[in-house]
Amino acid sequence: MEGEGQSRKWMILIATTWIQAFTGTNFDFSSYSSTLKSVLGISQLQLNYLSVASDMGKAFGWCCGVSLVWLPLWVVLFMSAFFGVFGYGFQWLVIKQLIALPYFLVFLLCLVAGCSISWFNTVCYVLCIRNFPINRALALPLTIGFNGVSAALYTLIANAINPDDDTLYLILNALVPLLASILAIFPIVRQPPLQIQSAGVTSWDSFIFVVLNALAVFTGLYLLLLSSLSSQAFRARILLVGALILLLLPLCFPGIVCGRNWARSTFHSAFCLEGSTFSLVDPDDLDQLHKELTGNVRISSSSADPFSGTNKEGFFGMIIEKGRLKVLGEEHPAALLVRRWDFWLYYVAYFCGGTIGLVYSNNLGQIAQSLGYYSRISIIVTLYSTCSFFGRLLSAAPEFLRDKVYFARTGWLAVAMVPTPIAFFLLAASGSEAVLHVGTAMIGLSSGFVFSAAVSITSELFGPNSVSVNHNILITNIPIGSLLYGLLAALVYDSHAERGSQQENLLEEAMVCMGRDCYLQTFICWGCISLLGLIFGFLLFLRTRPAYDDYKRNNSRAQFS
Repeated sequence: MEGEGQSRKWMILIATTWIQAFTGTNFDFSSYSSTLKSVLGISQLQLNYLSVASDMGKAFGWCCGVSLVWLPLWVVLFMSAFFGVFGYGFQWLVIKQLIALPYFLVFLLCLVAGCSISWFNTVCYVLCIRNFPINRALALPLTIGFNGVSAALYTLIANAINPDDDTLYLILNALVPLLASILAIFPIVRQPPLQIQSAGVTSWDSFIFVVLNALAVFTGLYLLLLSSLSSQAFRARILLVGALILLLLPLCFPGIVCGRNWARSTFHSAFCLEGSTFSLVDPDDLDQLHKELTGNVRISSSSADPFSGTNKEGFFGMIIEKGRLKVLGEEHPAALLVRRWDFWLYYVAYFCGGTIGLVYSNNLGQIAQSLGYYSRISIIVTLYSTCSFFGRLLSAAPEFLRDKVYFARTGWLAVAMVPTPIAFFLLAASGSEAVLHVGTAMIGLSSGFVFSAAVSITSELFGPNSVSVNHNILITNIPIGSLLYGLLAALVYDSHAERGSQQENLLEEAMVCMGRDCYLQTFICWGCISLLGLIFGFLLFLRTRPAYDDYKRNNSRAQFS
């Protein structure tokens, strides 16, 4: 029975990676945004509002967390899928000019489609945390990482059907997530009951995670290095088959788990299969999990008043000390969450250091077009997507390195924000294709790490049981950032487009800006904003480092005792 439960949880992990791989539909917006802009006859500012609407859907992710309290998880999963069918399906009818809708209704369709993405993500977070409570810091980056390859997979599918039809992305966005949900539903409805794992099982799980991450890296390299060959339909079909095989390959692991458990129970007297000491999880975490599950977590006296601060002189001392977290994993209801200084530092760091990368990806179509590389847009979008994927996988580094280098996860978050301002200042300095590729890769890596690590950080700082609501409160910064950063980019873009059209006495329904000036000021402003995000990320690290250090010390004491 235990072996069957272990096998089922790996099936759920694989199903979750499938869902994530095919539901990152916001990443391919740049692939069809120029066509949508032309069909609707709208300005860059109005196009920006459509991407904002998609990001606004993420502000309703908390509704999914509440729905999961009252509805079965599989029901919420299919609600997410039908939101996407409705939102993207009608957009496809509009872009194919089969129906005509006013701009406001198209805006609402983008909002519904964005809601679908957020709900899918929340379902996947809950599945990982429920089925891998000890290894959630390994399960979350792995599954969330596959969300980053969505654009690359959709590019392969679209090119395999018709490389010259940009409108295919919308119908694929509508139907493919539904198909992925249907495939994933069977393991999800047969979730194993939660069990306290033995150290031997945890060690074996850690080994499987290492193998799965290695396979994920190979999948990402496959999509990154071979994407440039997919411009022809025949080659795209061959590459798509290879990508699907790589996604299906992890299915062998549940069988291996069942076989191992059968062998262990049958030949235990002859072979000792539990002697492996390989583990990425401290044994004391098992005891901590048991306390969490039974509700017996005891908070130290130093954390009795969550807003107490030590007396330090100066403004900087007040920022670092006032009301900081004293212990990791304490549950924070929403009312307590929004009163935390740590939360707002975290919020601004994400807002300035992570969300800005998503806005950059939404503008990639117009950026490439203005620099004269629109024919290469599918390669550039795939580059951002796969680098975001690698960034998400890298967010598991703290778990793999914890025995050699223990560093607070918030510190890794601050380090991950460093490439973004560098990339924006490089893009401002040069408009060459090489710099565009390098800058896009750096922003993809950085934002991917932030998106993935944020789920684990929210769980550690504010409690694992509240993550489905608390993390969705955190990502309300995404629609705000999408609006403000996108508005800045659109105003600069449209001002230069109008100037160019006046010089050439042209008046078009959808003006196109060409040249480096279209985004030069935007890149400089985005670079300064991302620097601010880095500063806030560093302050968050300084405030939370003592809590991480205490957690490490307590584990070390427990081991020696």
